[in-house]
Amino acid sequence: MVAVITYIELRTVFKFFTLANHARKILRQLGNTPCVGYRARGIWRKHFTMTLWENSEDMAAFARSGAHQKSMAASAGMALEIRTLVIEADELPDWPTAKARVLAEGRVLRF
Repeated sequence: MVAVITYIELRTVFKFFTLANHARKILRQLGNTPCVGYRARGIWRKHFTMTLWENSEDMAAFARSGAHQKSMAASAGMALEIRTLVIEADELPDWPTAKARVLAEGRVLRF
């Protein structure tokens, strides 16, 4: 299986409302996919998500479509930095491990 860990650092705390609106639509989209697991955690400007997929094809199809694709296109207006890490895993890692790994090993996008 494939786990995706994402870290988003918002430009300002006020961008949380924009992020929450995108997240609501993404969660609706996620409910119509073969996603095996999902977790989210965040406060103020720093937010983390994790998803678990049976395979990378399902994960890529989700990421490149619908609300998620629209959110990625709008991310430069919301975020200072986004980090993503894709790992092989049978289950989602615990939060301390996930946060440490994405911050240390994640692919970085800065805006």
